[in-house]
Amino acid sequence: MTNWETGPTAYAGPVSLVPPLPVPSSRTEPDPLRGAGGLLWLDVLDATIRTSAAHGRTEMAEWLSRRRAQLLHPQLRVLVVGGAQQGKSQLINALINAGVCGVDNGGTAVPTVVRHAESPGAELVRRGAADADWTAEVGRQDRLPLGLETLGASIMESTARLPAGTPVHAEVSVPRALLAGGLVLIDTPPLPGPDEHAPTPVPGTGARAVHGPLTHGTTTINSVIPTLGVGGPGNLGGAGSASAGNAGTGSAGGVGGVGAGSTGGVGAGGVGSTGGVGAGSAGGVGAGNTGGAGAGSAGSAGGVAGLTDLATCAGADLVVYVCEGERGLRDDELVLLRGLSRVYPGLLVVFSKTDYAVDWRRNLAEGRARLAREGVPAATTAVSSALRLHALRSGDAALNGESGFPELVVYLQRMVAAKSGELARKTVGRLSGIVLQELAVPLRKELTEQRDAGVPEAVARLHATQRRLDDLRKCAVRWQNTLSDEIGDLMSDIEHDLRERTRAVLAGAEEYFATADPAKSWDEFEPWLRQSLQELAETSTNWLAERTAWTAQRVAGQFPAEAGEVLPPPALVAAEDALDDTVPGLGAPPVARFSPGQKLFIGLRGSYGGVVVFGLMTSLAGMSMINPISVSGGAIFGGKTIRDESRSLLKKRQADAKVLVGRHVDDVFARLNKEARDTVRRAQRALRDHFTAVTEDLQESIMDSLRNAKAAADQDAAAREQRLRRVQQELAALTELHTQAQAL
Repeated sequence: MTNWETGPTAYAGPVSLVPPLPVPSSRTEPDPLRGAGGLLWLDVLDATIRTSAAHGRTEMAEWLSRRRAQLLHPQLRVLVVGGAQQGKSQLINALINAGVCGVDNGGTAVPTVVRHAESPGAELVRRGAADADWTAEVGRQDRLPLGLETLGASIMESTARLPAGTPVHAEVSVPRALLAGGLVLIDTPPLPGPDEHAPTPVPGTGARAVHGPLTHGTTTINSVIPTLGVGGPGNLGGAGSASAGNAGTGSAGGVGGVGAGSTGGVGAGGVGSTGGVGAGSAGGVGAGNTGGAGAGSAGSAGGVAGLTDLATCAGADLVVYVCEGERGLRDDELVLLRGLSRVYPGLLVVFSKTDYAVDWRRNLAEGRARLAREGVPAATTAVSSALRLHALRSGDAALNGESGFPELVVYLQRMVAAKSGELARKTVGRLSGIVLQELAVPLRKELTEQRDAGVPEAVARLHATQRRLDDLRKCAVRWQNTLSDEIGDLMSDIEHDLRERTRAVLAGAEEYFATADPAKSWDEFEPWLRQSLQELAETSTNWLAERTAWTAQRVAGQFPAEAGEVLPPPALVAAEDALDDTVPGLGAPPVARFSPGQKLFIGLRGSYGGVVVFGLMTSLAGMSMINPISVSGGAIFGGKTIRDESRSLLKKRQADAKVLVGRHVDDVFARLNKEARDTVRRAQRALRDHFTAVTEDLQESIMDSLRNAKAAADQDAAAREQRLRRVQQELAALTELHTQAQAL
């Protein structure tokens, strides 16, 4: 029942106490590449790769292509990670019963890949770049042989001869039945603790300070994609008692599945079929030129991205996280595990060193509960490497079962068997879900922006042009009303102004002729009258020109500012040349002469009454009718009559002059008023024609802009609608592909 193998520092004892896997039945098994509902997980993965490339995300397509090659590889590569002094290297040593991983002097300094081979061997592999695939073929010159007996010292010596920063990893081959089925274990440098600063990236780890295949820009995919809800953590079962003396008291619990649930219990294992290799530790690895893993803090987004990059470069299919059983999981570790579980199904959390951790059962239960609350789908178990190695050396099957390793071995073997089936399907489901959700983010953002963008720019320009056309129509009504009102006011004002000015001239003439004799002062009065009327005509003409120009400015002010300069040229509204402001002279009025004969005749006629009156009065006194007194009285009456007649003739001459001047002024007023009205009408027609032409030009320009804006708005609406349909179709395609991925 027992196979015996030999190796370095081997002892004669069994290697594994796990019973062999059941032999598959002879009936036809389903295609391991086919997922649920008859859907090939490889088809889903290829469709996701093509979709990533079609969306311009070549880095995602390259990352998925690398994972595709890893999934198609027959080996199951398990990446074992954990902090310093957590027992991850000793875990690997205990699994294969060989001290191939350094456990002294700070633990693993260079990543170590442990695989099966018919004969033991070790090499230091030098890679061309930090992000190069570890599974890629390298030349003989890049493979440096290492000594198995002093593996740690040999690694330190070989790395010291290489240039600083050279990316390297060690490959160790040992003949082990556990590894012969395709299992490959990868030991990594310890992760920094929560209070440690992230050291310089190790050339062998593949972790980089910049973003790796999982990044886009400066943001990692791990930080922008929500955690996929795939159930609670699995249950790998509890280990037995940690005490070496209490043998066989621990029950083998259920091995946790890839997602939530259990794959069933594992009975107590008998003696394994592989021979034992004697206990012994590989020599401590001294400090070389490769420090600790530079993946950042374990709980930071950089730690998740760095570990994901490291796992991708290492070709890992499964991740095992190791922490001491004497403590619970920290918050930063939960963040790290949540990020890893989104990419790697079958994540396993191992609580180590249960042989001296008093409260490891409570810590294990609390860890499972916290993982369940945080929604981290990870299986958990607790092991003791010391008990495992002691059991293998002593051949104690009960102690081996108590160490918890039989369940761990069964879990790993089942993962090897499930790689091309359940594990590949779940991995593709996780990877495709991450990538498709990342591809959907900009599409959803674009849809949201289109919904929240409001009025498109082209439509806004169309609306603005329509408002301009409406404003122009309103402007046309406004300037026409303004022109009509201003012209009406101008006619009324010019007539009133002329009338007031002519009244002032008439008042001056009447005042002058109130005392002056037209017969004597006409030559002096006529130049004043002509000058006054001339000034009146010139003042009215100038005022009319100013009012016409002001009216043009008022009308032009009704146009919008974008119309520019719309004032007519000055010659178009000039009123000085259109109005004849010359005033003709006025001839002297005809004046009746008061000749001496007329004076004598009027004097005699007036004196007759005086002579008669005074003669009759003196005749009563006995005097004759004609006497000196009557003659004197006649002379007095005759002189008064002559004076009265002279005053009457003066007033008649003054009245005649006033009437003549009034008629002349009225003629001048009528002529000036007529010419002013004609001038205003001509200015009105000129302004109307000018501003009508300006309105038509503006309307034609706006109509051209409106037609262009309408065409641009229709084109933009069609383009936006087409883009919206294309985005919706792309989102529908991504949703359908995501549904297929989740169905795997």
